[in-house]
Formats: sequence, structure tokens, C-alpha cells
Amino acid sequence: MSSSHSPARTPGFSARERELAVEGLVFDVKRFAIHDGPGIRTTVFLKGCPLACPWCHNPESRKSARELSFDPERCIGCGHCFKACPSGAHRLVDGRHVLLRDRCTVCGACTEECYAEALELVGRRRTVADVLEEVCRDRPFYETSGGGMTVSGGEPLVQFRFTKALLIAARGAGLNTCVDTTGYAPYKKLAALHPHVDLFLFDVKETSETRHRILTGVSNRRILANLRRLDADGARVRLRLPLIPGLNDRPEHLRACARLAGELRNIDGVEIMPYHRLGTAKGARMGYAASPEIASIESPSDAVIDGWLAALREAGAPDPRRA
Repeated sequence: MSSSHSPARTPGFSARERELAVEGLVFDVKRFAIHDGPGIRTTVFLKGCPLACPWCHNPESRKSARELSFDPERCIGCGHCFKACPSGAHRLVDGRHVLLRDRCTVCGACTEECYAEALELVGRRRTVADVLEEVCRDRPFYETSGGGMTVSGGEPLVQFRFTKALLIAARGAGLNTCVDTTGYAPYKKLAALHPHVDLFLFDVKETSETRHRILTGVSNRRILANLRRLDADGARVRLRLPLIPGLNDRPEHLRACARLAGELRNIDGVEIMPYHRLGTAKGARMGYAASPEIASIESPSDAVIDGWLAALREAGAPDPRRA
């Protein structure tokens, strides 16, 4: 259907038809997710994020555009992608398959010929109706576990129209809804989502404004102000704390997080999200070099994680747990 006659743009269609036709750039739909809100859930991952966290667990979400993932370890050297690529982005250098990303137009021709699945397009335009149909396949699991749909990213508010339309459609289908957010957006967007969200999973990456700027590239003032306004407006919020050894796991930050949680009237608990190195491998496949500050950081041990939880409890954080 052409965009000029799409229900999302045509006044003659009903409001529901227009909402179901809204398109977003989705890079994954993870079914049977158990770490993205209560119960068994389906998590919809959207592309685009205004932050630049060096530890990002989903580096494929950074850009608001389709990208090409290349895993040289899976390449079997068949050469089909070399022939398929119209821009000559695939080359053999010293016997190795090299992707010249400055020449790649992300047309996807190479992925259609890659039988080993070493090449993959990341990001696909999908309608609300299409995504909702997939989400609803697991309705029996939601009903027995108290689960539902979570919208994540990236930052879902980067694709505000799609996120809102998807939440409205999910609520209309009787699903529990969560939004995993950095909180870095104009508050009017969060306020507009509030009526359609059962629980906000709200990331607090660093309580020091200076350190937050250094680590993520943006100030945390808007983030913390938005968190407090959401709480004042009656939204249920669960604080999520990504903790990276040596970067933001210092005692002062943990105590500040506990104080922040204590200020909130509608808090649903505090979750820590320990750093893991999977994001580094995914980033390499997307062509991103690992940031120097995390290149040598290992995933924390269970003992270290237990220590973080103990520190949060001692500081008075309500119901701290591991995500």
C-alpha cells in the first residue's frame, strides 16, 4: 500500500485503523521475556537512542536507521555477497572477508544471498497491527503469569508516535503494558504515554550530573525531573540501575539511588542490571569499536552483584533485586 493511501494518513479511515497502520522501525521482538517487567512478556525493541552509553547492551538500537550486521566468524567464504553487492562494499583483504561500511548503502542485497547468515539487516519497518499480532500469540502466557507487552529500545520515545499507537492497541487488546525508558525526552511525551502504561521501567544510569554527561553524552537533569513528575502524576515506576564495575558502581551512586527511590510515592521496586559483555560483541558486528573505558571490564561475579544489592538495602532502597 502506498504511503499516500495508507490508513495512517487518510482521514476516511477510523481512528483505530489509522493507529494500527502507524509504522515503526523495529529491530527485534523477543518472546518469552522474563526480565522486562512482571510475568512472562513479549518485548518490542525499537531503534534510536539519544544517549551514547559505552556499555550499551543493545548497540544495534543506537541509530534511527536500518543497519547491516556482519559476523565474520560465520562467513563460509562462498563469495555470493561479493557478486550481489551493487556498491562493492564486500572485499577480500589478505584472505579475509572485509565489509567496507563507507561504501555500504544498506540495501540488503548481500543478506539475501548469505546462506551462513553472517550478514543480517537490523531494523525493519513494521506496522502496529503487524507487531500486535505477533505479541498476542503468547496471550495465554500473559494471562497465567501476569505478563504482557514491554516496549524497549534504544529509547521508545524516539519513535513516539509508533510507541503510543502500539501501547493504545495493546491496551485495547487487554494486555498489560510496560515501557523501558531512559527518561530523556520532553515530559509531554511521557505524560501522553502515562494513561496507556501499567509500569514504567525507568533507567537511572548515574546520579552525578557531571559523571552522567561524561558517560552518556547528556545531562541527567531532565531525566531526574521527568522521573519525579511521573511519580507525582501517579505513574507506577520501577527504577532500573545498570551497574558497570569501575564506572558507576561506586557507593555514593548506590546511596543516591536509594535516596531517590525513597522520594517516590508510587515506586514498584529497584532492579539492578549487571553489565555483561554481549553488547561488545554485538557492537563489533555493527561496526562499532569498543569504548576504551569498557574494553577491559568483565561481567561482575555473583558475589559482586550480591554486594550491590546489600548496599542498596542498607541504604534503604525498597525491594532491591536483580533484573
